Amino acid sequence: MKKTRPRDFNQLAKTIVDITTGEIEEGETELTAKRREAGRLGAKARAKTLTEKQRSDIARKAAEARWSKPN
Repeated sequence: MKKTRPRDFNQLAKTIVDITTGEIEEGETELTAKRREAGRLGAKARAKTLTEKQRSDIARKAAEARWSKPN
């Protein structure tokens, strides 16, 4: 997948500043940087940041997907 820079002028300017200051690497957008950081933290850290309702919704969707599959 080719990484592209944002088309919006303001987002592009922020991306260029972030690349220049070393906050993100060339070709990496702010969103991919956040995803990379979240991946480092793992599922347990993600679960800590979710509310009880969000965890319940995720579990419900998983159960529905699991039981909706034909055997």
